[in-house]
Amino acid sequence: MIHRAPFGSMERFCGVLIEHFAGRFPTWLSPTQCHILTISQKHTEYANLVAEKLREFGIRVEIDDGDDTIGKKIRTHRKLHPAYMVILGDGEAENNTVSLRARSGEQVADIALDEFITNITAEISEKSSQPNLV
Repeated sequence: MIHRAPFGSMERFCGVLIEHFAGRFPTWLSPTQCHILTISQKHTEYANLVAEKLREFGIRVEIDDGDDTIGKKIRTHRKLHPAYMVILGDGEAENNTVSLRARSGEQVADIALDEFITNITAEISEKSSQPNLV
């Protein structure tokens, strides 16, 4: 005979977890760890390259390459609580870098893409309680 947990126990656990973190999960637990935002649609190719590299390391990524202004994209994605917003423009595409915006609103510009990948994979593997790259 197979013993099953009462219906709803997993749902209750998830509800408690979401409430505990107020939707702001640590990077390792966040459903989408990075939201990549392009300043304009001409940066889509670089955004796809960055997303592909991040996915190679198992990082969960979403791209917003729509035609909204970067300010509107940031406001929209801030409500979704990703661990990091990766902002890409001309400088980042030319220099193979990324600019980061954390949930707190703090920003860091021109981080080498490989350095960012190293740092975020370390943060994920260490199961840090809060995003700490910014």
